[in-house]
Amino acid sequence: MTTNTGQSGGRLLYGCMGLGGSWTPDPYGAEDIAEAEAAVVAALEIGVTTFDHADIYRHGKSEAVFGEVLARAPGLRERIVVQTKCGIRLPDGVRPGIYDLRGPTIERRVEESLTRLRTDVIDILLLHRPDPLADPDDIVETLTSLHRQGLVRRFGVSNMSGEQIAPLAARLDVPLVSNQLEMSLGRRDWLEAGVLVNTGAAAANGFPLGTLEYCRAHGIELQAWGALAQGRFTGRQETPQERATAQRIASLAEEKGTTAEAVLLWWLMRHPARIAPVVGTANPDRIRACRDAARREPDLGHEEWYELWLAARGEPLP
Repeated sequence: MTTNTGQSGGRLLYGCMGLGGSWTPDPYGAEDIAEAEAAVVAALEIGVTTFDHADIYRHGKSEAVFGEVLARAPGLRERIVVQTKCGIRLPDGVRPGIYDLRGPTIERRVEESLTRLRTDVIDILLLHRPDPLADPDDIVETLTSLHRQGLVRRFGVSNMSGEQIAPLAARLDVPLVSNQLEMSLGRRDWLEAGVLVNTGAAAANGFPLGTLEYCRAHGIELQAWGALAQGRFTGRQETPQERATAQRIASLAEEKGTTAEAVLLWWLMRHPARIAPVVGTANPDRIRACRDAARREPDLGHEEWYELWLAARGEPLP
């Protein structure tokens, strides 16, 4: 029986989307299990104990190879938090991909994830994307049932605004604990929304203003997927602006005796919302490069933080 409380409780999360081989239904192999094991070991070495999944990652193979890792490491399950998501259905033949948060679908996806992960409980279940046809009462009834059965300990959402979260939070007896959004120095609309108020650029931003504030006010952890900006500031710069930003990140890393990856994550974590970055690389060396973000308080001063924002922004603040 798994005994973990289900609280994420970590400064970083490890995102398992890169594990499991190809994005096809083809079976995974021994090399895919070995890759997953190496990534999990590297994450544990730097102090990461929350592992983020989704039922669709690699057509379920990300969960499956992780389950293989758990089966080979007795006692590991009790030391970690397992988080997964449901709500997206991948394309199937002529049918395009859709969103599906109907109660029976959620129940079926949870059962399938439990089987693949080889565990008896999911610590945190996130609703992956908003389903426009979803009935909040149906969702709440289903989540409540999963919780009462002991199949899921806690719940959260992903890619949702404060206005979308509120109807669920108002009906659920169990509080929502997290909202996972794409947030990085490369994806800054979440940050820009708050400073573009009363400017002509506000309408074009698109990020739902008030989402960060809603989550902070209601104790909902903000998790940042894509936190390393797909390597645009730590390896594969494509524009002069990205190169200039990467150079400043590198110089700060040298000054502070750390890595560029840690500085990039510190920039997110320095925000008062206490954002929890999700590190998604499958490369063990790059995972280890995030060590100081997992173990040290963000070592960025007020002006240094703004310097990186402005460098990535490429223009002055309004």
